[in-house]
Amino acid sequence: MGRRSKRLGESQIIFESQYFHNLYLTAGAPLFLIQDKFPSSCKKKVSSMRLISNFSSRLLSVSALALISTFGFAASAFAHTEFAFGALSAETQEHVTIFMGEDEDLSGTSADVNEKTDGRLALALKDAEFEGKFGKKLHLYGLSPFARITVIGTGDENLSTRDLRDLGGYVAQASDNEKDLSVMVDGLDTNVDTAAAQIAMGYALSSYEFTKYKENAKEIDRTVAFHSDNMNASKSLYEGDLEHVVTGVNFARDMGTEPGKSIYPESFAQGVRELFSGVAGVKIDVLGVSDMRRNKMGALMGVGQGSVHDPRLIVISYMGGTRGEDPVALVGKGITFDTGGISIKPNTGQWAMKSDLSGAAAVAGTVYAVAKRSANANLVGVMAMAENMPAADAIRPGDVLETMSGKTIEVMSTDAEGRLVLSDAMTYVQKEYDPSLLIDIATLTGSVGRALGYEYAGVISHDWDLSMKMMEVGKRVGEDVWPLPLNDAHFKAIKSDIADLKSTAGRPGASIGGAVIGTFVDEDRPWIHLDIAGVDWLDKATPTSPKGHAGWGVRFMDGVVRDVEKK
Repeated sequence: MGRRSKRLGESQIIFESQYFHNLYLTAGAPLFLIQDKFPSSCKKKVSSMRLISNFSSRLLSVSALALISTFGFAASAFAHTEFAFGALSAETQEHVTIFMGEDEDLSGTSADVNEKTDGRLALALKDAEFEGKFGKKLHLYGLSPFARITVIGTGDENLSTRDLRDLGGYVAQASDNEKDLSVMVDGLDTNVDTAAAQIAMGYALSSYEFTKYKENAKEIDRTVAFHSDNMNASKSLYEGDLEHVVTGVNFARDMGTEPGKSIYPESFAQGVRELFSGVAGVKIDVLGVSDMRRNKMGALMGVGQGSVHDPRLIVISYMGGTRGEDPVALVGKGITFDTGGISIKPNTGQWAMKSDLSGAAAVAGTVYAVAKRSANANLVGVMAMAENMPAADAIRPGDVLETMSGKTIEVMSTDAEGRLVLSDAMTYVQKEYDPSLLIDIATLTGSVGRALGYEYAGVISHDWDLSMKMMEVGKRVGEDVWPLPLNDAHFKAIKSDIADLKSTAGRPGASIGGAVIGTFVDEDRPWIHLDIAGVDWLDKATPTSPKGHAGWGVRFMDGVVRDVEKK
């Protein structure tokens, strides 16, 4: 194998749920004794990864879920997957994944695998007419000494970071997620030095499962080993950075998948507190109704007044950049369940309104990722949380609400509630933090899905050049956006006869929604509105997102912060 070591690597990653006061156990601890102290109901599914030193033994890990006692989060299966960077042991070589481009060349460790099969791998690929197109998969069995070899195509172009993450997702999708697996990473056509870390991130994102409420969820104990020439750099990048993005994404997925009975404004706030427990440099404030009254947040209080659960405004600040420098501000819509209120939605599809908090969940996940990697940036995340329910004292169509800004909004439909809660949140963050860049993210309109389909989020801004920069960010990180118009006609359309503005004005719905929110943005402030209603929930998997809640926005907003860091 030339310069490639045959020794077992000296690092490993443990997949585990990380944001509920988890207990991380290192080599040498009496793990079997510690594990016995926790009942099976405290064991939770795989959802993120942590790198742990010493690859001398296969370890068990335990997640202690503090939120069980807080608001009834039950546990799912005890799932344990180790990720290893480095050379491979004989134990992990029974099931192997290799990559092959359209040139059909087996290079690096893929060539070593072919050699171990006495050339039968190359003959099998030829017989199968496998062309190596990007993302295509082929399973080969009976090529001794391997039980199964999976071949994944890499196409004919140089592989970007996004491509590598997608390949990691394809590896996860091609795996049965139960057997130990070896992934041969070196020899890829890429200029990315830490290809193994990027592929591992894609694998982690794609292999997310939410099995908490399944009675017979399987218990899993397996190792996924990535063979790479650049083991130490990949280990460092994953441990210090990428795993935190994965955790942030999976937090957003969990929040958007949980039933509405479990997630309401205060329980969401508790989840945020647990996520950030022990994270250095972070301050969390949760504003209740009395705080909202003092700040005259009539729109946020109005949306929440029909629910038995009071609204909350959650503020997370991380100031890891230059002292006194204006922060980037992220503002997320957090409707924990949206019935539509008095303008009630039909039953069809209403179950999915448990994920109407996707924007807020993405904001929390992003600030977590940024803070955990100790980014050189100042960042504020604001989450406007409410439950939109019909009740005797709920707001009605035709009501007028006074916002924190002093502007009044005539409510045309109580099912256009996201822009109402955001109006107060946007005013608050500008008044308190004077951000250098303001981004709001919301599952705001069905219109955006009809306009752009389910591959692009809508991006709206006063600044076309800024919108173009957002497209570049999305293309790089794997969460694409497409600009939608915002002009004087949209602002004229929302003029009210009895208030300063009205909450809806027909078509085009996404731009009208953007105009309502834009009314509360200070003149000349850089601002981006992200409408993610078409991309937050997937009916079928993508390379890095399984079917269900996508956790969309964490990678995108993290990418924006990284660009700010470079300036």
